[in-house]
Parts: sequence; C-alpha cells; structure tokens
Amino acid sequence: MMRRIAVLDAPTNLGLRPPTVTSVPGCAKAPGALRDHDLLARLRARDAGCLTPPRYDPGDWRPGDGVCHAREISGYSVALADRIGAIIDRGEFPLVLGGDCSVLLGSALAMHRLGEAVGGRIGLVFVDGHSDFRHPGNASYVGAAAGEDLALVTGRGQADLAAIEGRRPYFRDIDVVVLGIRAQDEYRLDLQAAGITTRPVPALRAEGAARTAQWAHEQLADCAGYWVHVDVDVLDPAVMPAVDAPDPGGIAFAELEILLAGLVDTPHCLGVELTVFDPDYDPDGTYADEIVNTVVSALAPVSAPSALPPRLLPAAPPPRRGNGRPVERALPLPGVPAPAVAVEPLGPVPTPPVPEEDGTVEPDGGGDERAFAGPEPAGPPASARPGLDIA
Repeated sequence: MMRRIAVLDAPTNLGLRPPTVTSVPGCAKAPGALRDHDLLARLRARDAGCLTPPRYDPGDWRPGDGVCHAREISGYSVALADRIGAIIDRGEFPLVLGGDCSVLLGSALAMHRLGEAVGGRIGLVFVDGHSDFRHPGNASYVGAAAGEDLALVTGRGQADLAAIEGRRPYFRDIDVVVLGIRAQDEYRLDLQAAGITTRPVPALRAEGAARTAQWAHEQLADCAGYWVHVDVDVLDPAVMPAVDAPDPGGIAFAELEILLAGLVDTPHCLGVELTVFDPDYDPDGTYADEIVNTVVSALAPVSAPSALPPRLLPAAPPPRRGNGRPVERALPLPGVPAPAVAVEPLGPVPTPPVPEEDGTVEPDGGGDERAFAGPEPAGPPASARPGLDIA
C-alpha cells in the first residue's frame, strides 16, 4: 500500500536576519519557486496548501533582547504543528517546504504531540550544513531562530520557543542524529558533550550516503518513529550557493539524494521538511530545478506501490510468545483506522518486511550559526549574495 505525499508550504523567513537594512530574506519564496518546477505533479502529491507567516519586521530588536520575532515564531509553530498533525492523521507523508530553519519548531511540536499520543518518543534526523546549536549557555547572545533551531527543539533557550505548550524538550538529545555538518562546526564539541550523535561530512563521505542512512536508522532504534529536517546548505556552495549561509565542504546533490532516499524508505519515517533555499540567489531557476529533481528521486520510495503505511513502534518492549519471539505490533496513527484484522501466524514469526528503525535534556549546552546581528558569513561572490545567514 503506497503512501501519499502531501506538500505543505511554510514560507516563513522570521528566523533569519535581514540581508540588508532595507530588504528581507528571500527564502520565503522557496515553496513557490519549487512548485514552479512541477514538484507536486512529479511527486503525484496532494496540495496541502500554504500556511502564511506573520509579517517580517525586526523592529528595534537589539542583541540581548532574546530571539527576534519570538512571539510570531511561537504562534506560527503552533499553527504549523496543527497542519502537520492533520496530514499525518490522514495517513499521509508530509513534505514541508520552508522557509528558514525555524520551521523545525512547528515540526518538533507536532512530533512531540504525536509521541505523547502513541506512548513513544519521536526522533529527529537533522541534515544540515550547520549544527544550529547556539543558545544562551554557549553564546553571548541569541537572536536568529534559524541558527538556534536544534538548540531550541532540544530544550535549550527561552521558554516561549523551547517549551511551547509546556513541552520541553520536543526531542531528547539521545533521539537526535545530526548529519552533514562541517568538520570544524563551531558547536561540535557542545553536541558531543550533550550526547547528540553526529556524522560530519568527512565521516559521511567515508561511510557513504546509503550506509549513513542505515546508521541513522540504527541510532534511533528506540524511537517510535522519526522526522527528517533538511537544510539545503548541507550541499557544497559549488553546487548550491543559493542559501543564506554557504560554507565550503558540503556534499553533492547525488549524495543528498541517496541519503534522503535511505532515510525515507521505511514506514517509521514520518515526514520531511526542506529549508533555507533562497530563490533571490537563483534568478534563472537552475538550483530550484536541481532541488526538485533530487527531492522527486529521493522520495520515490515513499509513494512506491510496495511502500508500507506509516508504522509507529510501541514505546515498551513488545509482548512475547511462548517460544520467546517478540510479537510485532504496529500502533495506528491518531485518526487512522487500524487494519480490520491482524492475524498472527502460527509457529515461528517471520522477519518483518520493514527495516528496523531508529533515540533528556539539559537546560543548556549547545548552539550554532551566527547571531542575528553577527558578522556576515563568507560565501559566493558579493555580487551573488549579501550574506544573509542568521544563525
């Protein structure tokens, strides 16, 4: 039974600092640019609409004021979590088109709600060129949620973002796998100290993208399911300069395709978000076309006729038969009817046709990217970009 993909636009740029004093970040245009390259038709996806974000207006924000646009991001995250939850309730596979990395807060809130509903923990595979782990415990000040999203969703930072609905953390440190950060990431030691599993680009390349995806599954084996965050700045600027904070040493499109295909090729993958593509740096649409080609190929396993429906593993060890073998049981997703009959075979239980899958927080201990008003990042020629980063 194939899984239907539902595409939801989340065109927020609230988590980034302005590229210039008089302009706003262009990543809010990303969903439209990707749709213009026939993304939905090629995925045969349902159009789940667009969640319009609040107005982008830093106002008189200054370093020391906390995260810029915090109130707006918090409200948007709740609305986004509602929309993602509704998609999952239909038994569909959400593909969220950001926007900047602050969309992760909405996804994380949705996953925490879902984990609570099924009595298990939901994990996170964080595919990003930066660790986005900056927070008040390791930085002089914070400001741009897009450079702090991993810290916030693991419970670090101000409560109006890190503890929406009193949920904190949305993901436990041991339930997070970080893939694709650069070898000298600013917060790599903080990640290590927190117990967050990482595989930087050199290790990812050494092991290969396919094996890295399987390794990520294994790291999250204790989770009921997992969400995948993809920031396209995981790609090398030589092939993808249209991002807010390009750093050399990234992966190629082919590697991202193989990695993402391996991550979604399981009923325990609950959805994917794509972030930080900025069409302002892609005037002829070349990079949008490359992204669409990659996403369409990578998500092919989700909607293949042989694909299995979403499946959440129970939190507790499954009951055992008299022969000592576990009886595998899938928990139905909220709002999705369970199969009419679940007949268990007599005798030895066959190996399930589903690959095995993927697994408290300390108040503080990590952070990434640049601060809201921090120095401009190095990147493509100034003519190509004013260096919008914000993390």
